[in-house]
Amino acid sequence: MQFKEKTVRKEYLYKGKILSVRKDQILLPNGNHAIREVIEHSGGSAIYCEKDGKILLVKQFRYPYQQELYEIPAGKLNEGETPEQTAIRELEEEGGIKAKQVEKLFDIYPTPAYTDEIIRIFKATDFVEGKINLDEDEFLLAEWIEKDKALNMVNNGEIKDAKTIIAILSQVK
Repeated sequence: MQFKEKTVRKEYLYKGKILSVRKDQILLPNGNHAIREVIEHSGGSAIYCEKDGKILLVKQFRYPYQQELYEIPAGKLNEGETPEQTAIRELEEEGGIKAKQVEKLFDIYPTPAYTDEIIRIFKATDFVEGKINLDEDEFLLAEWIEKDKALNMVNNGEIKDAKTIIAILSQVK
């Protein structure tokens, strides 16, 4: 049996700066019709950076959750920007680190049930100190956290962000 679903009709309910929302009518593999609600997102990049046994994390308030979260530096892709350029830009903007060389680790699909967002995870392999340059509406604190402590923060639920958990766990040897 094939599992592919065919789009019959797309209806945009909202088109915004960061995301768009659609309601699609689809044809299921068994011939029945169904509705899929989809959030379109340009995607983003995140970057893992480690120095002297410490991981660079940023702590910032995330409005949808109404709490401060620890995350690796990350941001959405700007038009005309490659995922690698996004990762490099975000590392310097949020962490004050200028990457001279990065390595792509993997892509993640954070919530495949209702969004097409892809987050590309990179690792800074060569870098120098740069200058933090936050966006006008961005407030965060960059911190170097011992790798063991960061792993404990993942294991005790203090780090809740999926991309950060996956990046940290992928780098634990």
